[in-house]
Amino acid sequence: MLQPISAGFVAAISGFASSFALVIAGLRAVGASPAEASSGLLALCLAVAVVAIVGSLWLRIPLAIAWSTPGAAVLLAAHGGHVRFSDAVGAFLVSSALIVLCGLWPALGRAIVRIPRPLASAMLAGVLFPICLAPIEAVATVPLLAAPVVIVWLVLFRLAPRWAVPAAMAVAVVAVLASAGTGWLSGAHLLPALVFVPPTFDPFTILSIGLPLFIVTMAGQNVPGFTVLSTYGYAGPPRFALVATGLGSGAANLFGGHAINLGAITAAIMSGPEAHPDPARRWVATLTNGILYIPLGVAAGVAAALVSAAPTVLITAVAGLAVLGALVTSVVNAMEDPAQRISAIVTFLVVASGVVLLGVGSAFWGLVVGALVYAWLGWRRRTSPAE
Repeated sequence: MLQPISAGFVAAISGFASSFALVIAGLRAVGASPAEASSGLLALCLAVAVVAIVGSLWLRIPLAIAWSTPGAAVLLAAHGGHVRFSDAVGAFLVSSALIVLCGLWPALGRAIVRIPRPLASAMLAGVLFPICLAPIEAVATVPLLAAPVVIVWLVLFRLAPRWAVPAAMAVAVVAVLASAGTGWLSGAHLLPALVFVPPTFDPFTILSIGLPLFIVTMAGQNVPGFTVLSTYGYAGPPRFALVATGLGSGAANLFGGHAINLGAITAAIMSGPEAHPDPARRWVATLTNGILYIPLGVAAGVAAALVSAAPTVLITAVAGLAVLGALVTSVVNAMEDPAQRISAIVTFLVVASGVVLLGVGSAFWGLVVGALVYAWLGWRRRTSPAE
């Protein structure tokens, strides 16, 4: 029984440490105060815990639940758009409602999955690209703080890839503590509290944040999560998974969290033989993982205070290292089909540009422009033989 418990522990610690800074930075980028960002991280941890515990006990399969790391990247990419946090929360709720709808109405889920993978992957790559440039910028601007972070990440990525980002985050924390002393403790709310955020619904924010959040959560997290489960011989329960994570996301949204979903990397840790030789016993790993997210949520106040005290470029650099693998996967998927590379690269360029038109952000416009190019080039290919 210790084997699945240890797998759940490893998944919880590595999952939290790898991306909590990205989550907090993303929430701050869309207008959250430090208390609201801390509340959002706590709400996400509690939502992950509840859905993981209920799912594992009810279904008896290793249903891994995590927060949406690509979704947090979408929020961070929206920095500079002067978004009110209440509008962002309204956009989160729209995304959560769409995920629930995908669970209740399978045709919608199939329609989302049918979005051409090159376009969805190119949009995610465009969102991640500026973030992945941050380690370079950090080494150039704050070399004494950033260089050790990058070196530790690089060394461990070769020797123990799973711990590369958590170790880089630990080095960044040490760097922040060394440079800030105890000043980051003054005025910080180290014990987090859930802060209710009344949502407001702005159509431009919904298009800029809500729709991209929904697409990257579905395409970048839920679909790979189902794939991992099926790889290890488990029949993924789409209705339960989508409705439960959508409702869990909606509850977390009201307290500042953005989205939870099926895990992909953590699912591989808890669904494979390293969790337990007997597939029927691996659900204990996700149960343990869910339980551990409760005490991890209590650390949200300390995490938010540390992120607030750190140089922004250093936190973004750690976030860039955390999502570098996702960027590689997105670029490979976007460029996989030679016939669709032009539409994919157009999508990528528009999203990466960060352009804001009519109050709507680049992630939405990248999908629109990419879809138009995709349709035009596809139509030309279909009509050429007849001509």
